[in-house]
Amino acid sequence: MQIIGIVIVIVMVFGSYIISGGQMHVLLEAMPTELMGILGGATGALVIGNTASTLKAVLAGIKQVFSGPKWKEQDFKDMLCLLFTIAKMIKSKGILVIESHIEKPEESTIFQKYPRILADHFATDFICDTLRMLSMNLDDPHQVFDTMESQLDKHHHEKLVAQGALQTMADGLPAIGIVAAVLGVIKTMASVTEPPEVLGGMIGHALVGTFLGVFLAYMFVGPFQVRLKAIFDEEHRFYLIIRDVLVAHLNGNAPQVSVEIGRGAVPTEVQPTFFELEEALNATSDS
Repeated sequence: MQIIGIVIVIVMVFGSYIISGGQMHVLLEAMPTELMGILGGATGALVIGNTASTLKAVLAGIKQVFSGPKWKEQDFKDMLCLLFTIAKMIKSKGILVIESHIEKPEESTIFQKYPRILADHFATDFICDTLRMLSMNLDDPHQVFDTMESQLDKHHHEKLVAQGALQTMADGLPAIGIVAAVLGVIKTMASVTEPPEVLGGMIGHALVGTFLGVFLAYMFVGPFQVRLKAIFDEEHRFYLIIRDVLVAHLNGNAPQVSVEIGRGAVPTEVQPTFFELEEALNATSDS
């Protein structure tokens, strides 16, 4: 969808310009130097205002805009199966039976069945840290919920730093375009003795800077950060479901009921049906 959107933007904006009689050679002649100033200035400001880890996150985020959310439909099903297995073990044998699994999840036969979840350090640590609290007799659902919520807020805030950096860049691009245009006007005024056709071309080149600043801000960088925030919010839903299932278990619900509460919170487009989840849980129990 993002590639389709980019194609639509380019075809419609420049197509309307050409149809209305605009000359593309004016834009093409000015674009290399104007883009150098605008994108270079925006990138420099991005570097000044952020840490190296944030810049890496921005690059990873731009890539993720095209690849989409990390968690797919099967991952939600796997996560519910993992939590069902853990809840069932605790219900039947007590909390201490999972101690070896939560101390070294990379060696756990339970976690190894779900390599994508195991590879996500936050998801694995989030589950194990919560279960570790339960093993230390912290069994008040409200306290556990508050602790988990604090961890989730911290993680989500850190993820949104990249989106915030892109938003700041989008907000600044129109002004940077004006800077490029002003430089073009200064250049034009220094050649005020030139013929009108030369001055017209120079003024046109200067206005390309304003156009590119607004164009990049509202049709590329701005939509990119909006999409990136939506992706982060959707991925955050994955961790919220982990919280809901574990708290439901702590409230005394049966494992099947706890994971059904989690299934109800799965985003609709990737939500397994009741019978699909039941089949997956039965397969987990059989193995």
